[in-house]
Amino acid sequence: MDQQNAAFNPSSIRAVAAGVYMGVMGGEVFIVQPGFVQGLVERMGFSEEQAGFIASIEMAGFATMTILLIFLTRRFNWRHMLAACIALTVAGQVGSTLTSDLTSFSAMRFLAGLGCGGIVSIGFAAIGLTDKPDRNFGILVAFSGVYGAIVLGFMPSLYEYAGMQGLLLFFAAFAALGFAMVGWLPTSDGARQAGAEARVSFPVVLTLSALGAMFAYFLAQGVIWTYLFRIAISGGLSEGQAAFGLTIAQFAGILGALIPSIVGARFGRAIMLAIAISAGIVPLLFFLYGSITALSYAIAVCVYNFGFNKTHPYLLATMASFDGSGRVVTFAVAMQTLGLAIGPAIGAALLIGNSFIVVQWFGIAAFAASFALILVPARFHAAKVANTPA
Repeated sequence: MDQQNAAFNPSSIRAVAAGVYMGVMGGEVFIVQPGFVQGLVERMGFSEEQAGFIASIEMAGFATMTILLIFLTRRFNWRHMLAACIALTVAGQVGSTLTSDLTSFSAMRFLAGLGCGGIVSIGFAAIGLTDKPDRNFGILVAFSGVYGAIVLGFMPSLYEYAGMQGLLLFFAAFAALGFAMVGWLPTSDGARQAGAEARVSFPVVLTLSALGAMFAYFLAQGVIWTYLFRIAISGGLSEGQAAFGLTIAQFAGILGALIPSIVGARFGRAIMLAIAISAGIVPLLFFLYGSITALSYAIAVCVYNFGFNKTHPYLLATMASFDGSGRVVTFAVAMQTLGLAIGPAIGAALLIGNSFIVVQWFGIAAFAASFALILVPARFHAAKVANTPA
């Protein structure tokens, strides 16, 4: 394995393309989760609480696999594990088309989540091995925005003509395409990129703080993103108006992701994270105190998605800067998915009838906590790099 990785360039076009595809494909459901939850409620007849439970179960599977891979990626061939995870995802998506019972459907979503969690973990870890993680994570998130814009835009029509089964079969087919790219990724974390960004030694407490920031940020995201479509509906908008706003927001998200791709860490990650996380808080304050119209909702979710897609690559690149093996990125993905797994369930528990007020205040608090937790590690890294001899 080591000899094979010695000749492997993790920053090659094929390797980066495969890592990007796996990152997008592994998040195929979460990226469009507001529309997916809408389908669970309107097309399959689940209640909002049940839909939140299903979303949480799927993310629990996602999180379970990312935690397992913290240990498995050190022992087993990445390509073999990736192929197995793709197979799990396809089986879960297809199996979901065969039942509408809450228990069995949730079991299939858990299975799909297991597969997707492994796909994202390996894809992100591979990107973390590259010479320019800010840029490459930014590209990954930008393509996630492209995917989200296309799928969310067509989702109402897909529901109309093919129902929820049509969407689930699309997810299965999109996952199956990943089999063709498995061989483009490294077999282990032994494939390290010469000339990559300097990695510095981090105190354990700062590493834990950064991982806590990852958890807090995605806990907030799991709470809010799950119900973003429903927030529009509760504000009096139609499905079409909500879908239009979220589709436009994907393009704003692409712009947010391009900033890390172009700027990188040139101005320091701390200031970039401050701006990006603030962009997640401001729309929630608007939903609490503003008046929701089709236009104002579209603007608010554009700002929100811009902030998320800018924050995500900077957080991941910060984690990648901690070491050169991609191992910390694997821990970070585990924290990310734990937050996303718990978030929908917390959101469901915080619902008061059709009111999302408590949900939104919780999101604001968790976003603020994430910035407080990442600030010191990000500034510590910047100072250490500045003092490192060229």
